[in-house]
Amino acid sequence: MAAHSTMLELGTKIPAFTLPNTSGPSPVSSASLSDGVGVVAFLCNHCPYVKHIQRELAAFGRDYGSLGVKLVGVSSNDVASHPEDGPLRMTEEARLAGYDFPYLYDEDQSVAKSFRAACTPEFYVFDRGKLVYRGRFDETTPRSGGKPTGADLRAAVDAVLAGKAPSTDQKASIGCSIKWKDGNAPDYAG
Repeated sequence: MAAHSTMLELGTKIPAFTLPNTSGPSPVSSASLSDGVGVVAFLCNHCPYVKHIQRELAAFGRDYGSLGVKLVGVSSNDVASHPEDGPLRMTEEARLAGYDFPYLYDEDQSVAKSFRAACTPEFYVFDRGKLVYRGRFDETTPRSGGKPTGADLRAAVDAVLAGKAPSTDQKASIGCSIKWKDGNAPDYAG
């Protein structure tokens, strides 16, 4: 069943975290994303919405990494119910997808909760540690027939790199719901 991102309030400080990196040197912390432009992407291995954008997300990582933007992927799914989203498979998935950015494992799901993440994929852009964009990669979905471009995320990061604020007309991401332990999704309304 598809879920939508909760649209964390703009201006929020990047939640503190340190997570193991399944695709390279470990660990990686939020502090490493706070001195410039940082992007946090909630992903998982099995989600068709993530599979749909994988190639373009890998290109985004290469394109913007060369400009000094720091991107990390985070998988928070419960591996008891979805073992294909576990750390060993994440390492392989990052290699197959061509990710050259850290792919982090949030075993206790605390990072997803601190970001109020709800689905995969879901994106957060921080400018010197403050949230300036949250939402979708672009308007395409696996069923839309469109080719992913990353237009929404690219426009937000381009604005920040140009010293401007991204448009506040930001669209929620849609994707697979995060697979919470024991099926207990957090209540973000409170």
